[in-house]
Amino acid sequence: MGRDVEVFSHGVAVITGAGAGIGAGLARRAGALGMTVVVADVDLDRAQAITGEIRAAGGLADPIRVDVSRAEELDRLAETVHARHGDVRLLVNNAGIETIGYSWEIPAERWDATLDINVHGVVHGVRAFAPRMLASGQEAWIANLASMGAFSVMPCQTAYIMTKHAVQAFSECLYLEMQLKGAPIHVCSIMPGMLKTSIFEASAGAGEPPAAATHRRKMFEMMRDYGMDLAEGCQRIMEQVAEGRFWVHTQPDMTMSAIESRIAFFNSQQPPVMNEAVRELVD
Repeated sequence: MGRDVEVFSHGVAVITGAGAGIGAGLARRAGALGMTVVVADVDLDRAQAITGEIRAAGGLADPIRVDVSRAEELDRLAETVHARHGDVRLLVNNAGIETIGYSWEIPAERWDATLDINVHGVVHGVRAFAPRMLASGQEAWIANLASMGAFSVMPCQTAYIMTKHAVQAFSECLYLEMQLKGAPIHVCSIMPGMLKTSIFEASAGAGEPPAAATHRRKMFEMMRDYGMDLAEGCQRIMEQVAEGRFWVHTQPDMTMSAIESRIAFFNSQQPPVMNEAVRELVD
């Protein structure tokens, strides 16, 4: 039995982007463990659907619409959550989008959305909730969604990859800041491997260049055919977060392979190299 059964058997969990994908899986798991789950998503209908699932299973949940690309909406979310439910025990900054296409072909609006959701959504999620967590003096957890992409590069997924590098660096610095404060707040960087989610579905590519559709379809099929079951992946994540780990993996071998390749690249100081498997994927 994982430590999450004890650690997250009570308290409030706030999960952004919880209307689908990993966010929804984590919301279901947190609800099953006994937490009151704030299901935050830009799509209120999706948030309400996940809330309904959690309640039907006997859990507690509250759907709230939030656009994490807007700092003021995260401030409002924090105010609403504390007014309704009190102190937050677990904050998961999960909301994110994948963007595909050559860097110069991605429209400015899609670039801005990717940066605002994937990076600013995490930064302002922490900025909105951390002061209240610190003021409570209670043990709490902040988990930010990074990615295996935080330790690799991928042509035509540049926008997404650079945001995950940024989230990883932010999380490392935040961890040290909490140490400086002597705060009982655990900071985690979640690195999902390949999970069965909807992030590469065609409908998620609005605003991308037309040529991105083929790449998106190949990635969707790969995740569908070879990805880990979402519920299993989210259980692994919650168990490791509860243990207070900074590094949180679903498939650690995949993450270590990416990290080792990155270390070799830094040591060699050679130009980036694209292998044939990557070429076939993006062609």
